[in-house]
Amino acid sequence: MRAFRLDDLRQHSDRLTLRNGRTATVRFVEPGDAQGLQAYFRSLSVRSRYNRFLGAMSELSESELDHFVHVGERDRFSVVVVMTIDGIESIVGEARYGLESSTARFEFGISIDDSLQGQGIGSALLRNLECRAAALGATKMFADTLRSNDVMMGVARKSGFAFTRHPDDWKLVRFEKEIDAVPQEIPCASWRLVAQQNAAHAMI
Repeated sequence: MRAFRLDDLRQHSDRLTLRNGRTATVRFVEPGDAQGLQAYFRSLSVRSRYNRFLGAMSELSESELDHFVHVGERDRFSVVVVMTIDGIESIVGEARYGLESSTARFEFGISIDDSLQGQGIGSALLRNLECRAAALGATKMFADTLRSNDVMMGVARKSGFAFTRHPDDWKLVRFEKEIDAVPQEIPCASWRLVAQQNAAHAMI
């Protein structure tokens, strides 16, 4: 398990530009986000929660929520997409991801607020995750979704993902993408964070 200082993580966030010209921020989840993140999941439609968790769920359990808000545990990372709406910073999307170090494969899952779907947030978040995958040294990124999740499949297809059969469950489809970015081309905050960590370890 890696230790991450909260003050360090707060320095690393990414700005997303949406199709309508508005901006959103992707930042690491903090322990103080627990209540807001739970409220976000509760506000999703039944269908959106089902699609996100591949089954019926009304909210995160206490243990699942704890895993979401503690960045780096089990080498898993959680980020939220936030926008200022009516003067209040609101969570409008989220993603959880991790790197399978033995295979250099980056697995992720995302969701977007129902009322804001179709505005380019999902596509922008996928681009940001691709950047994060490259920063962690991944050669391929992938996710699983229900075959009935037309929205997610449409966004993934437009973002250049290829679709394959899921190896274990006929109800699911896997979409994946090769990572061809090199570190010098990676602008996202996670690359800067990884670079700083590597430099710190080199000095030990």
